[in-house]
Amino acid sequence: MKKLLILIYLTISVLSASSQEKKGSYVMIETNMGNMKVLLYDKTPKHRDKFLKLARAKHYDRTLFYRVIKGFVIQGGSSDSKDARKGRQIGYGDPIIIDSEINKECFHKKGALAAPRQPNRVNFHKESDVSQFYIVQGRKYAMKELTYLERKVNNPIKKRIKQKVYTAERKALLDKYRAEKRVDEFRALASEIKKDYSFEWEASTNKLELGDELKKKYSTVGGLQHLDGEYTVFGEVVEGLDVIDKIANLKTDRFDRPKTDVVIKIRVLK
Repeated sequence: MKKLLILIYLTISVLSASSQEKKGSYVMIETNMGNMKVLLYDKTPKHRDKFLKLARAKHYDRTLFYRVIKGFVIQGGSSDSKDARKGRQIGYGDPIIIDSEINKECFHKKGALAAPRQPNRVNFHKESDVSQFYIVQGRKYAMKELTYLERKVNNPIKKRIKQKVYTAERKALLDKYRAEKRVDEFRALASEIKKDYSFEWEASTNKLELGDELKKKYSTVGGLQHLDGEYTVFGEVVEGLDVIDKIANLKTDRFDRPKTDVVIKIRVLK
């Protein structure tokens, strides 16, 4: 009876643990510095499917984490890093380009898996190169720093909107209505200006609104906020965050390549 109860308990524990896993596909990135279990997001299906296809084809196996910048990212997967001799500059393997899938819900927290790309001047649509990938180490932000970043981005936008909707003509009319105590007309015009301002603000695609939850993540887990909206994040490390730190702490050469090779192998789990 006791053995039966133990078996039931273990079964329930396993089922409970598996049910807590986030939906998506999982891979294991194995290295000589440790392993990282990675969730690939369903919200970025093109990246998920292409990454899985390349992983199953062994595209990333025997490549290196060839670009390592402490407090920033560890980047690997480039085909020209396979068996690359010491001191050689690498990271210029054959690109595999797909459409971007930038999603506000997929952000650059520590452990985020993302796709590099060519700069905007030659890649207006921010298309991804999934022949390789990077994983964020980043840093923790102070709350006041995140608030400052929002203001730095948003204040110039708000100023331009104000100049657009609060014209000299409208200001003159408001002054006239106020001087003549035409309250209803003053309120109607003021309300119209407010509505126009709100519309322009909501329509703005360049504003930065982090929100409390995102601020909490960046201040506790850390990451790279300034990369949000610029590159496609398509997964996250769910086990093995310490491995990112181990790799990021390695000594590197002038090309940011670790002096100790970090060799990659990727297994598809499900």
